[in-house]
Amino acid sequence: MNGEAQPGMAPPFSPVLLFGLALEKLPIGLVQTVADALLRAVLRRHPDCLERMADWSDRLVCIDPVDLPFVVLLRPNTAAPRLTVRRRSGHVDSAATIRGPLEALIALAEGRADGDTLFFSRELVVEGDTEISVALRNAIDGAGIDLIEDVSAALGPFGRPFRSLARTTGHLGGRLSADLATLRGAVLAPALRVGDAQARRIAALEEEVRALRRAGARRPR
Repeated sequence: MNGEAQPGMAPPFSPVLLFGLALEKLPIGLVQTVADALLRAVLRRHPDCLERMADWSDRLVCIDPVDLPFVVLLRPNTAAPRLTVRRRSGHVDSAATIRGPLEALIALAEGRADGDTLFFSRELVVEGDTEISVALRNAIDGAGIDLIEDVSAALGPFGRPFRSLARTTGHLGGRLSADLATLRGAVLAPALRVGDAQARRIAALEEEVRALRRAGARRPR
């Protein structure tokens, strides 16, 4: 299974995408350190969250946030789970891939969004062994994961300022997302109107050509 983003799952124009551009040159080792710390923080508060993955403990699940320049490989070994960060340019073999925008992936992990809705709406795409993907979703669905609270708890006395900063950043990110959506609509709307008008003109010309051909076919020779 290729861990790279596939055609047809274009990253949304969002603050995460802009942030991802800034991460492009970041050393992968630093990103890996953050992933390790995040996994430890989650397992400290939810040590049993991967118990349902025991049958697939040695299989790799590729988590592909399409708006970031890397993918994350999860090995859900109940004794020693592991997150491995890889550059998007590399190819990885995984038993299953869950692909989508970072916001949707986090909402799924935290149980804030219905997984079936995300998959049926194509906000998230599953490839490979769907049984593994369903098992992972069921494993984390009832775990009560809250990434901000989990990290805050791991930071001890620094937890409160981190929580406040994270909530504020999330609020600002939501407003920025709405502004970007408005801007995108304002920029694309004229182009879409021109494209629609051109499509109508082309359709009218094609109909005229077909009418002329029909008339020519009926004309006596």
